[in-house]
Amino acid sequence: MPHTPPPRTNATFRPPVMEARRWLEGVEFPPDRPLINVSQAAPVDPPPEALRRAIAEAAMTDPQAHLYGPVLGRADLREEVAAQWTQAYGGPVSPDNVAITSGCNQAFCAAIASLCGEGDEVIVPTPWYFNHKMWLDMSGVGVVALPTGGSLLPDPERAKALITPRTRAIVLVTPNNPGGVEYPPALIRAFYDLAHAQGIALIVDETYRDFHSSPDAPHALFTDPDWDETLIQLYSFSKAYRLTGHRVGAMVTSAARLAQVEKFLDTVTICPNQLGQIAALEGMRSLRQWLSGERAEILARRAAIEAGMPPLADAGWQLLGVGAYFAYLRHPFAMRSDDLARELVGKAGVLALPGTMFTPQGDADGAAQLRIAFANVDAAGIAQLFQRLGALELPLAPPSVSA
Repeated sequence: MPHTPPPRTNATFRPPVMEARRWLEGVEFPPDRPLINVSQAAPVDPPPEALRRAIAEAAMTDPQAHLYGPVLGRADLREEVAAQWTQAYGGPVSPDNVAITSGCNQAFCAAIASLCGEGDEVIVPTPWYFNHKMWLDMSGVGVVALPTGGSLLPDPERAKALITPRTRAIVLVTPNNPGGVEYPPALIRAFYDLAHAQGIALIVDETYRDFHSSPDAPHALFTDPDWDETLIQLYSFSKAYRLTGHRVGAMVTSAARLAQVEKFLDTVTICPNQLGQIAALEGMRSLRQWLSGERAEILARRAAIEAGMPPLADAGWQLLGVGAYFAYLRHPFAMRSDDLARELVGKAGVLALPGTMFTPQGDADGAAQLRIAFANVDAAGIAQLFQRLGALELPLAPPSVSA
């Protein structure tokens, strides 16, 4: 019989967050040591009352909110994104440059579908966001890993050496998931210039832009008159407005690319969630002060991570990056991070994701790293988390390995 290739979904790994949740099965957590869940970067609180009221009112009074809408999203939301992006980034963005998608993950999938064919390649810094890797695997696109080392900052010159005739894009996530680091504007510009010179796309995922430590624009790419020939920017309303279950994201790029993206979106979801879009628009228009408070809280938790590190560092841990919702740590133990993450559930009452979920199979860095997602852990919870990690009694790795 002729060889039949396996289904595309077989080409990648199981969803990491769901895999980690299975580690909790059969484990009981005593009242004096409840589970600290730092495995997923998603707010668990409901949207603010103003957005819930907007959703409820639209559901009850607007018949159009229950029908198919435009494939590329509601015109009013696209216009608002364009106007706010123009103000925030200092360069003109038109509504024709904006597509609303069913979450930022779908925006990435649509971008890749518009860029890549079978056997093409995309350069992705490691540690990577695992859903990006999963979609590239399932699309038959080669993932070219760009290691970032201890700084977690990708090197444009190293990326340039990886470009081949099959390269179609470079992907950046800033503030970074999983590493937390914020890429400096000059670094983003260098990658943009590289992509432009090579005739490939630069995909910049700014899901966590609302929690950047700087009040200034994270980059000035939109000020280039031909930015849309190179840049594909992705965004998520989920984290900013607690709309994770409503699935509302955005892509900002050329109108010509969006004509191709529209084919993908129409085939997959037909249109984004109407009620979610209504809530996102209300959030953008009326909740700027509230969002500033959310940002201040996340920055306070970031400060708590940094302030709480010295005792943990004394126990051999190393903070590689922190920002947005994430702290990325190097552990000191003589075991792989995937084994350690499972051990943490029972030994420390902590659920976290290992670096092996963010790196290629066999990667030595990933085996020594751990991601902490602190979106739902306040300063007191962070102190308790660090106390539990610092109290672990496990065999230590040799100094040459853990340095």
